[in-house]
Order: sequence, then C-alpha cells, then structure tokens
Amino acid sequence: MIYQVEGDILLSKAAAIAQGVCINDPMDKGLALALHSQYPMMHKDFHHWCHQHHPKTGDAWMWGGVDQVRIVNLITQEGVDEHDRRLGKATVSHVNHALRALAKIISKEGFSSIALPKLATGVGGLAWEHVEPLIEINLGPLGIPVYVYTVYRADQQAEEPLV
Repeated sequence: MIYQVEGDILLSKAAAIAQGVCINDPMDKGLALALHSQYPMMHKDFHHWCHQHHPKTGDAWMWGGVDQVRIVNLITQEGVDEHDRRLGKATVSHVNHALRALAKIISKEGFSSIALPKLATGVGGLAWEHVEPLIEINLGPLGIPVYVYTVYRADQQAEEPLV
C-alpha cells in the first residue's frame, strides 16, 4: 500500500525512514542534512560502516537510535569525487538494487511501515517518473504502508493512513 503524502518526513510516525545517499556521503544537503543534524551519530556510524564494509551502490544500511528511531540509508549514488567533493549521480539501476535491499531489511526487521522521499530525484538527478515505478514494484508487494513524501512542507505532519 503506497501512499503519496505531503509534509515533513522528520515528523513521520512510520517505523523507519529511508533516504538515498552515496558512499561516504557528507550528508550536507536536503533530507540527509536534516537527518545528520537531528541524529549526528547516524552520520558518524554510517562513515564508520562505509570504511569497514566498502559498500557498493545499491547496498543499504540501517541505523538504530534512541526511542526506536530507524533510518535506512540507501546507496543510490556513486561515491563522492575526492577531487572536487561533488556527489555522484544516481542511476535507475542503483535505485532499483537499493530498493530491493530495503525490502529485505523491512522483511527481516518486521517493520510495520516505512517513509521515504522521492528517492534520487534531488541531488541524485533522476526523474520521478523513472523512480516511482521502482518503489511500486519493490515495496508494493510487502503489504505494509509505504509513505512517499512527494511534497515537503516544513514542520507539518503528513496524514499517514494506517499508522
């Protein structure tokens, strides 16, 4: 059950929030910056995980914080270019693989719901019409509410049915 909602994903009541990142992402833009600011240990732990595990695009990593906070970082973009510090672009293939990895995490962890933005359409550079069907294909069959935040509204809680 996929619901497109409007509001501030940081106010979501979903069991977890997923976001698109790149390997060793500085998390200094958009949702990544907001999550980094709110959960600085998540950012630190993500970099430690990247250093230890050498992830590839299409991988996913879940972080758990206090009060049952769960954030899943989906590696949808190539790593940071070391010379000019620009983030790599996302590809449809990377997003598809990352969503498959997310589906596995959801099943393993038993999440009752998940919230995510329009993955890879901001800094990642993809068109929503290419990403939206991938969410439907990979997360739709899970039978849980999937809240896709299609419009950001600061400090406004979205109407999330079934939470």
